Amino acid sequence: MRLGVVIPALNEEQSIGSTVRRTLDAIPHIVGSSPVTSVDVTVVSDGSTDRTIEIAQGFGDSIQLIIFDKNRGYGAAIKAGWDAMPDADVVAFLDADGTCDPEFFGPLATKLVADHADIALGGRLNKGSEMPRIRRLGNRLFAGLLAGLASSQVRDTASGMRVVLRKALPDLMPLPDGLHFTPAMSARALLGGRLKIVEIDMPYREREGRSKLSVVRDGARFLGTIMRTAAVYRPSRLLGAAGLLLLLLTGTLLAFPGVHYLRHHTVEEWMIYRFVVGNLFGVVGVLLLCAGHVAGTTVDAFLFGGRPPDRLRALSARALSGAMFWCIEAALLVGGGLLVLPSFEQLVRSGATYTHWSRFIAMSFLYETAAILAVTKTALSFLRLAAERVDYERNVPRPAVDAIAP
Repeated sequence: MRLGVVIPALNEEQSIGSTVRRTLDAIPHIVGSSPVTSVDVTVVSDGSTDRTIEIAQGFGDSIQLIIFDKNRGYGAAIKAGWDAMPDADVVAFLDADGTCDPEFFGPLATKLVADHADIALGGRLNKGSEMPRIRRLGNRLFAGLLAGLASSQVRDTASGMRVVLRKALPDLMPLPDGLHFTPAMSARALLGGRLKIVEIDMPYREREGRSKLSVVRDGARFLGTIMRTAAVYRPSRLLGAAGLLLLLLTGTLLAFPGVHYLRHHTVEEWMIYRFVVGNLFGVVGVLLLCAGHVAGTTVDAFLFGGRPPDRLRALSARALSGAMFWCIEAALLVGGGLLVLPSFEQLVRSGATYTHWSRFIAMSFLYETAAILAVTKTALSFLRLAAERVDYERNVPRPAVDAIAP
């Protein structure tokens, strides 16, 4: 198994020499302790303006050197290095700042093969790590968010040392060119469902020289990358979480009027604002839940060829199909009708109604929910027809067409 290691470097004159030397010196250990049989090293200067290139050139033919005239980004440098090593069965990268031990490629490659994984990364969030607290906190927050969206996790989503099977690259691409390359890879692997990613703790020390990472700017990019990837692979998780949050806010707004009514059998006039806003939040929450279900069904049908739904969407599917759907619709319509039935009776008897406005707002929410569910069910029926056609196109072989001679 041939390993190709890329070292991206932007103005790393303080550490590039020691990082390359340590990587080259680690090759016998990597080969002797893992399934790796040979190691190639490529340094990519990402628009460096200091002595990074000069120092790297001093290693001669021991490494391959790629020079970018202008800065293209951390991810762009790694991808260029991988492209320059087409014979590598496993590709990898290592930050040039001296924070990681190149000998750790041996355990990573061993873990990759032993667990039949596609990606193995070194986790920096351990007791011996010298990572600054603010970055440690940020990594934990991103890992928690990604775990909630993916139902599986790695603790260090932005690790700068990992090995990847070359055959897994098509399922990971496209990856961004910037520093958010690593969290994007973690997000695609965890959310896509096609690749297996494993993690083992590794030693990590403070970098040499000034960090290129901006906690605020790059943190925002990391967050955006995770959210965009989730929108592609797990849209139902994003929309569903937003919908549940709005329904929770609805319940919070209406809790006080509900308790007041149970105690005094009245609703105060000033509570109309809570009812109106609660109705708005509730309707939008139901819309988001239904939109998430439709979006998730679409992604599973067209991007993953009928991937089984997760638990929340499986529950939603049952609620939108068969007898359960009609029971829910009937309960909503009958419940809404009973709320305003006294008003209708008053209108018939006297030509006017004095039923409290709160009943009409509650009725509106129930009827609007029933309408949203009906529209969602209709949209899903259209989607199912389209998915059946796509499945047919995928699985039915087309006869070869002979060329017609002129």
